[in-house]
Amino acid sequence: MQLPVIDPSADARPLASPPSSAPKRGTFSVISLGCPKNLVDSERMLGLLREDGWELVGRPEGSDFVVVNTCGFLESSRAESYATVHEMLDLKAAGGTRGVVVAGCLAEREKDALADKLPGVDAVIGVFSRDEVARTAERLVGGLAEQRSLFRPAPATALVDTGRLRVTPRHLAYLKISEGCDRTCTFCSIPKMRGKHATKPLEEVIREAQELAADGVKELVLVAQDTTYYGIDLYGEPRLVELLEMLEQVPGIEWIRLMYLYPIHFSDRLIDTIAGSGKILPYLDMPLQHASDPVLKRMQRRVKRAATEELLTKLRDRIDDLVLRTTFITGFPGETREQFDELLAFVDRWQFERLGVFTYSFEPDTPSAKLDGHLPEAEKQARRDELMALQQGIAHAHAAAQVGRTLPCIIDMPSEQAAAEGRGDVWMARTAADAPDIDCVVYLTPQPDRPVAAGEILPVEIVASSGYDLAGVPA
Repeated sequence: MQLPVIDPSADARPLASPPSSAPKRGTFSVISLGCPKNLVDSERMLGLLREDGWELVGRPEGSDFVVVNTCGFLESSRAESYATVHEMLDLKAAGGTRGVVVAGCLAEREKDALADKLPGVDAVIGVFSRDEVARTAERLVGGLAEQRSLFRPAPATALVDTGRLRVTPRHLAYLKISEGCDRTCTFCSIPKMRGKHATKPLEEVIREAQELAADGVKELVLVAQDTTYYGIDLYGEPRLVELLEMLEQVPGIEWIRLMYLYPIHFSDRLIDTIAGSGKILPYLDMPLQHASDPVLKRMQRRVKRAATEELLTKLRDRIDDLVLRTTFITGFPGETREQFDELLAFVDRWQFERLGVFTYSFEPDTPSAKLDGHLPEAEKQARRDELMALQQGIAHAHAAAQVGRTLPCIIDMPSEQAAAEGRGDVWMARTAADAPDIDCVVYLTPQPDRPVAAGEILPVEIVASSGYDLAGVPA
């Protein structure tokens, strides 16, 4: 399997910290699995290890130890995490590394049971113990095995994420504004792993944003478990609008992208703030999960279809060039064919530009596991395929409709595939409609007398579409 090993030769750089004066201790590598929120945690651990004198290397082979930052959200992600850890344990047994540290959501979810299942693992550290990674590494390499696992309780406020060793492209960064979740969705295990919602204070978020901007970031991607809930636990009311207004004032930041927006607490003031902003992109990621009220009730989403459609109408009417991304679950326990048909009609009605579909994942420690009406895997998958076939037509038509338009694009990197195929100077870029890694790309061919650079934002004439993706030239 291809492991997502963090490569220091790609773009890794320290944030707001001088070269470490600590004595050189050895080498380490990191494999980061899961979502952008987990990547922020990985970057924080990278920064702490670097400050303590450890050198990041791009391959686990030959390193003193490997940190596997795991995902534990779904059965498939847990399987990937276990497979990755087993591969690193095989490497250790062959003498390719001295130690294996397991961190992240799977570690937090299973705690000491994980250490029992994987006796070859040297250390297990939970989500809220990530800042102890340097101490863990010192004990591991020093042969001190008196404490094999380390778990801290969830903090009252979100962890500080400054001082990261950032591995995203220089012009792009994820900014985590809160931790955990207070929702009680019956299918979700995130509160078990990440705790209750903990807002990161406004001034701390701005300090991190300023640090990122000073490092060359132009696009900030705001992430959380529940972005619209931001501030309620700390300030007694939603404060996302105030946060956005403050982020707009940070010099150097040109694009602000909002992810993981829950439909509740989406106020008219928030809509007006997005609509009137020159920096907040008209791109909203709002996981809806279903459209049938009986299914939403069994999911305990606390929102009904009518309220969601009222919100979607407001968003479409008041935000120019809006692009909506959402996700749905097929085959939730008790989902009838009629309820699934209702979901199909909903997607056809609203024509979401970006959409992902997951089959229901049986999670033993969630309330949905106790519901009746569990569907066969084949039926869940068949419904997913049917919904994705509908969405494919919608997305392809949307891409084709962009041909002939001139759109602002941010340049990410040269296209390695185009270079390998001998197609000359082709770059990968994204429109405002495309979040990094999960959405589409624009293949940009520069003019001979007009070179481009990563991080540049420029108008691009869209000249062709191919499936989901676009091709363009500088306007």
